[in-house]
Amino acid sequence: MTTFTDRLRPTIRMRLTLLYAGLFLGAAVLLLGLTYFLVKNNLENQAVPKANRVFEAGSFSEEPFPPPSEKATGGLTDQRVEGALVKVREDYQRKTLSALLTQGAIALGLVGAAGLGFGWLLADRALRPVHTITETAGRVARSHDLTERIGYEGPRDDVKELADTFDTMLGRLARAFDGQRRFVANASHELRTPLAINRTLIDVAVRRPDATGDVKRLGESLLVVNGRHERLIDGLLTLAGTEGVAVDAGPLDLADVAGHVLDQAAPEARARGLTARRALGPAVTSGDPVLVERLVQNLVENAVRHNRDGGELSVATRSRDGWAEVVVSNTGPVVPAYEVETIFEPFRRLGNDRLRSDRGSGLGLSIVRATATAHGGGVTAVPRPGGGLDVTVRLPARAPHPAPDALEDAPPVAEPHPGRAGPPELAAPSMKSEPEPG
Repeated sequence: MTTFTDRLRPTIRMRLTLLYAGLFLGAAVLLLGLTYFLVKNNLENQAVPKANRVFEAGSFSEEPFPPPSEKATGGLTDQRVEGALVKVREDYQRKTLSALLTQGAIALGLVGAAGLGFGWLLADRALRPVHTITETAGRVARSHDLTERIGYEGPRDDVKELADTFDTMLGRLARAFDGQRRFVANASHELRTPLAINRTLIDVAVRRPDATGDVKRLGESLLVVNGRHERLIDGLLTLAGTEGVAVDAGPLDLADVAGHVLDQAAPEARARGLTARRALGPAVTSGDPVLVERLVQNLVENAVRHNRDGGELSVATRSRDGWAEVVVSNTGPVVPAYEVETIFEPFRRLGNDRLRSDRGSGLGLSIVRATATAHGGGVTAVPRPGGGLDVTVRLPARAPHPAPDALEDAPPVAEPHPGRAGPPELAAPSMKSEPEPG
């Protein structure tokens, strides 16, 4: 989060400008000081004219002049004349040095202003290659197009080495992501195919007319195990495909998504006697509808399955501080604060709950975090004092822009949205998902 002091910190261009202006100003001050010292030294080395020297026709004469009598000079002596001359010389030196300092200060101001201007231009020119690198990196981060390169053409210097290093890194990342996508595609085929064959063979064996009761019970157990493996593979592929994926962003309202998911999770919630509450306010964001629905689905089913019988479940959506938020809270076992972060890691469950495979494969919250990160958001979880978790997902908010035709055809009074009002109960079939503890 950007603090007030971070906003006041000057940019690198401003720092370079101040550095260049400081060098200009420092050189000017040094030059003025040397000039002041030389002028002052030259003035001090000038000889004091003697009282008995005379000026004839504008030329200086070294011939001694007979000293006038005290009566002719009106009481003036050589010492008095020489003192007056010294005073005149000192006044001349003081005015000369004062004029030098005054005019030098004006010149310093002009040099300082020129230094700021030229420093700003020079800093912009020096940082132009860095701006190019930054713009390229920003485009790659937004579009996930790892085929773009900087291609900086310039002298072999530090900036050239930085640009070439960045291009090399993009090339290695592109090869790594291509390999990951190929692996996910191959794994999807290689892992799903045998499981589909196993399911078909088990179904055929169980449905045979001569199948005994033991065979049917064994087949049902194998189907349960096979279903868990299918969910595990589905979660792994979803997690691998979500991390670093290029999100096909489109406008959507988290309130609509949450209402749909709550309706789907209703039967399982009612079977456990859970009291469900919803507070679905507008929360418009941008994202992939399938991934966002999977995110909310994992949170809701996680809250249902890791709850106590007769407990509570609440889902809220809202827009706040430039973020669209969905908050899922539930009752359940007490979660230590030091274990909150671990449950977001793949295959990590609360405490020693690893053996409870019927509650999921340990990938639910990992998929939630990966999906939120891919959409430019984040997820946090806070333990509740009485047990359970408050899980908050924040995605960048987007202001709704309804089409003009929709505005003209809209009725005067909008009907209440089915996902934003209604009874607290849930009411629709549930979808399978991989929840996490909390």
